Amino acid sequence: MITSLFFFYSFLCFVLLISECFSSSFDHHLCSPTEASALLQFKQSFQHRSEGYCSYRCYGGCYPKIKSWNESRDCCSWDGVTCDLLNGHVIGLDLSCSLLPGSIHPNSTLYQLHHLQTLNLAYNDVYPSSIPHNIGGLTNLRHLNLSDAWFQGKIPTEISYLSNLVSLDLSNSYALELDEKTFETMLHNFTNLEVLSLSQVIISSPLPVNISSSLRHLDLKHTNLLGVLTESFFLMPNSLETLKLSGNLRLEGVFPKRNTLLTELDISYTGISGELPDSIGNFSSLKYLNLQQCQFSGSIPDSIGNLTQITALDLSYNHFTGRIIPSTISKFKHLTLLDLSSNSFSGEIPDVFSNLQKLRYLDFFNNSFIGPFPASILSLTRLEHLGLSSNSLSGPLPSNTRTLPKLIHLDLSYNSLNGTIPSWVFSLPLLYSVSLQHNRFRGLADEVIKTNPTLKELHLSNNQLSGSFPQSLANLTNLETLGISSNNITIDEGMNITFLSLSSLFLSSCQLKHFPHFLRNVNTLVYLDISNNKISGQIPNWFSGMRWDSLIFLNLSGNSLTGNLPQFRYDNIGYLDLKFNSLQGPLPSSICNMSKLILLDLSHNYFSDSVPHCLGSMGLLTALDLRRNNLTGSLPPLCAQSTSLSTIVVNGNQFEGPVPVSLLKCNGLEVLDVGNNAINDTFPAWLGVLQELQWLTSCKCFWKLRGNDQIRW
Repeated sequence: MITSLFFFYSFLCFVLLISECFSSSFDHHLCSPTEASALLQFKQSFQHRSEGYCSYRCYGGCYPKIKSWNESRDCCSWDGVTCDLLNGHVIGLDLSCSLLPGSIHPNSTLYQLHHLQTLNLAYNDVYPSSIPHNIGGLTNLRHLNLSDAWFQGKIPTEISYLSNLVSLDLSNSYALELDEKTFETMLHNFTNLEVLSLSQVIISSPLPVNISSSLRHLDLKHTNLLGVLTESFFLMPNSLETLKLSGNLRLEGVFPKRNTLLTELDISYTGISGELPDSIGNFSSLKYLNLQQCQFSGSIPDSIGNLTQITALDLSYNHFTGRIIPSTISKFKHLTLLDLSSNSFSGEIPDVFSNLQKLRYLDFFNNSFIGPFPASILSLTRLEHLGLSSNSLSGPLPSNTRTLPKLIHLDLSYNSLNGTIPSWVFSLPLLYSVSLQHNRFRGLADEVIKTNPTLKELHLSNNQLSGSFPQSLANLTNLETLGISSNNITIDEGMNITFLSLSSLFLSSCQLKHFPHFLRNVNTLVYLDISNNKISGQIPNWFSGMRWDSLIFLNLSGNSLTGNLPQFRYDNIGYLDLKFNSLQGPLPSSICNMSKLILLDLSHNYFSDSVPHCLGSMGLLTALDLRRNNLTGSLPPLCAQSTSLSTIVVNGNQFEGPVPVSLLKCNGLEVLDVGNNAINDTFPAWLGVLQELQWLTSCKCFWKLRGNDQIRW
């Protein structure tokens, strides 16, 4: 006991002595005066600011570290500064996420800190700074991070002098260039390099021949690499664990056949092609494999099931064929992501998902799978995204009542699923969007669907639903998007429906006979499509008088609307489609208030009188279709103040007079159809200056060619 107390007090005295020594050192400023001066001059080269660019990668937020630097405190205690406690030299400078205000001068005193071992300027905005040549003087650097700091220009050759580097990150500056010679010299000289990240740096050269044998992490994503990825490249650095080559479209080659120690391989969005070899099963260390958007073909070898440590497998957007072997999938017990979308896989989806309890993302979109919905998917308690759309799945959905508690997105669209949609589809606790359009569902479950505050998007279009609008759906009061087009649905006038946040409503090609009355209680609409229904009579005053200030898209085409077009109050509308109705009378002056119109289609009605000249002043109008009406007078001065029109169709009216010369300003005009009118004018040969014009129709108009002669064309 006495011995233990003796050692305790001895240790305590030692700690106090060391503390007093360090305290005394800091009182006398441990930091080198020369280096403290260099840091202060670096600080003074900026105009300080408390706000600025803060990358989303700065998880702890951003703050101006250099703002607190001052002579009254030892520089070794400044934010972001690390000193060698034995000699006081500054050996570390971490100014990441520091809101550095503006560019760094090429001769900055920052590069006089020759004892630096770590320099981190990541996640700032130092544009338009370049990496200076004198960075090569920091030969003691072991860690250099300039990522996501918006450096630009050519990376100097002198960077290859930093032969002690263990990690180098120049990624995501988007305007850095690295020439082939400097690239090769770097990789030759950096014999201790373990981590190299050059993502988004423009290299535009073949893959290097020599790579440091100590390299563990290599990130060359989106660097414009070219050439052929050879088998030997994978075997050069025996320690390589992570290889990222994504986004190099000119990089070709085949999948390696030899075993490596890789744990992460990303060759997505490259030109690498061929079949996956059976030897892929030897890559037993792989945890992440991304082959998305390559040119792979053939079937998946059974040996891929040996990748029992895999957590993410993405084979999407290739040309893979064949069936999915049940025993293969069932082995991936650590899998969190499985994406096989946009291939040519066939057969039934194996019902073996019960073993994949860590799965969060599952997508088999756009294949040729057949058969029933795999019921074992409903046991995946961590699944957040489920996409099986654009296949040929058939049969009903399982009627499980409690399932998929973490699911956020469900997409089963474009299949042949049938029967009744079970209530669990709408009532999952975290569900945000449901897409069931283009199936053969005939109805909804009888159970009353309770209010689901998380469900925002529901797509049921192009099914075989019939009868009155399902009252149970009316309980989904937080819906923002609702699509029920192309069903045999009607909406009774007395139905109590309240959608507090509805922004998009698609009811095209149903059996509607009147404007849905529940729209009176909706003030948030952005898109409204009730086209191709059986709505007749005049547009009601309550509808035209709604103040939908957010309304961008309105489609009432293909109904039997009659009477005059009312004075709409939709000043922000961009797309107005009223074609194929029986509307008549003059065009209302309220059209002139629709200054944000991009498309106006009033064709196939009975509108008469002249066209408001304001149509020629709409700066955003791209497509104007007035065909098959009874419009008279002269054509308005289209493009008088706007040059955005690409399509003008006024065929089949009673327009007179000349073609307006203002059309010369329609630089992007592609289609001009003025046929079947009473236009009487000299043939407008000047239309030949419109270089984008592809279609000109002027039949049954009278053109003056010479003198008083007329020709009908």
